[in-house]
Amino acid sequence: MDSREFREWSRRAAEWGADYRETLRERPVRAQSSPGEIAASIGIAPPEQAEPMERIFADFEEKILPGMTHWQHPRFFAYFPANAAPVSVVAEYLVTAMAAQCMLWQTSPAATELETVMIDWLRQALALPSGFSGVIQDSASSATLAAVLTMRERALSWQGNAKGLAAAKPIRVYASNQVHTSIDRAIWVSGIGEANLVRIPTKGSRRSMDSAMLEAAIIADRGAGLLPAGVVACIGGTSIGATDDLASIADVVRRHGLYLHVDAAWAGAAMICPEFRHFWQGIEGADSIVFNPHKWLGAQFDCSMQFIRDPDSLVKTLAIQPEYLKTHGKDGIVNYSEWSVPLGRRFRALKLWFLLRAHGLEGLRAMIRDHVRWSETLAQRIRDTPGFEIVSEPVLSLFSFRHVPPPGGDPDSHNQRLLERINDDGHIYLTQTRVDGHLAIRFQVGQFNSTEADVDEAYDAIVRAAATLD
Repeated sequence: MDSREFREWSRRAAEWGADYRETLRERPVRAQSSPGEIAASIGIAPPEQAEPMERIFADFEEKILPGMTHWQHPRFFAYFPANAAPVSVVAEYLVTAMAAQCMLWQTSPAATELETVMIDWLRQALALPSGFSGVIQDSASSATLAAVLTMRERALSWQGNAKGLAAAKPIRVYASNQVHTSIDRAIWVSGIGEANLVRIPTKGSRRSMDSAMLEAAIIADRGAGLLPAGVVACIGGTSIGATDDLASIADVVRRHGLYLHVDAAWAGAAMICPEFRHFWQGIEGADSIVFNPHKWLGAQFDCSMQFIRDPDSLVKTLAIQPEYLKTHGKDGIVNYSEWSVPLGRRFRALKLWFLLRAHGLEGLRAMIRDHVRWSETLAQRIRDTPGFEIVSEPVLSLFSFRHVPPPGGDPDSHNQRLLERINDDGHIYLTQTRVDGHLAIRFQVGQFNSTEADVDEAYDAIVRAAATLD
């Protein structure tokens, strides 16, 4: 592809993207293809000869697009949002065109310095204490792994990386059963082992970790010769929005000298609104915090913010400095690859800079407030509709519900069929969870371009699908 073709196809791709966004409401939200259908339409061997871009682009529209679930669809109410505000997409065009490897300050000084400023902009937006610095990770999974590795090393007096875990006491990490499965994976990858992830029971309507039982578990483990290292708390858990009492947990953690990591991957974005900060009262007691601007805030994936109280501990855990990665003759620089598990780093800060300037905090606050209000209204409409019940009350913009089956019917299979009919209809997309062992249907509003009319249409789609059940 020469420079003329690159210019032409860049223009056409950008125009296609704009047309795609404008026509999303006309498309079914979830892909309607069957397993294997897309693969069968693609050649089984790579081409020996170059093919024209016209044919490649036509195949993209004919073969790939029908198999895509449209995460930017305004009636995508499943999982959590994976937003890509248009201004963030424009910034990503620039990042992709430059294709910089931003692993060190010297490999792109602007990328490193803009990241430092964006971290502090968001720290201020969330009203976190000035003692927190941070780093932009690819995802909350990576941020959590970095936190677990740090708590492991700190508990082992920084000897785990050097000597391994074979001779060490079993390391214990504590969390409720409401945390995301990325915590499980971090425990696996860090070598701590699933058997040493201690699940603390929850209490109350918020499904908060019981801090008294947490403390009892820590004391019992120490008495048994085990090595408590840290606690992972959650704010706005993935299933139904479980939210821990950070103030009481932080008190326990502080008394026992452990590390506290807070997973607020989804709900953290809402903390730009002062009225929602009660959800994480006590956050100043955390050692690290993760929230994903690529969820509710509008930054294109991947963009996960990890705030850190003591970056020296993180760097001590992760940094490797062979000669070829050293920057000589420059004092006071930060190399963010030393704050992350991967060495390679994309220029993630640029889309945050574009996003925050183009919308301002007030614009983003207005969006989040609308989503919370619309979700609460929908929950009340469903509650008032005969045959439905609310399973978990709204936490910000997330709640769960189920439909009551006919007498003698199985609630789980009945609601699974309802969910399938809702999603097969194509107007909206929802997902399921389990609450106290039984299936419930999740609903959350978070897509950047959703409107109140889209949420009203969700109610119609849910009730319409329920009317077709036996």
